[in-house]
Amino acid sequence: MQELLRNISRFPKFLVAISFGIFFALFDRLRPLLRKPVTATALIGALASALAFLFFTLRAMLGYSVI
Repeated sequence: MQELLRNISRFPKFLVAISFGIFFALFDRLRPLLRKPVTATALIGALASALAFLFFTLRAMLGYSVI
């Protein structure tokens, strides 16, 4: 039982490591696009749009009212 709890306690470390790995891999591929102002603006706009879409979708799904 103690070994099971020890194994379960390792999962958050793996989650953080995998999340950082994905973030750094994506950032490394997108870094050349950030050098040009036009593509950097488009990339930042796309990221902001994706976050706004996620925010409003989750807000509607959870039933939060606008007022």
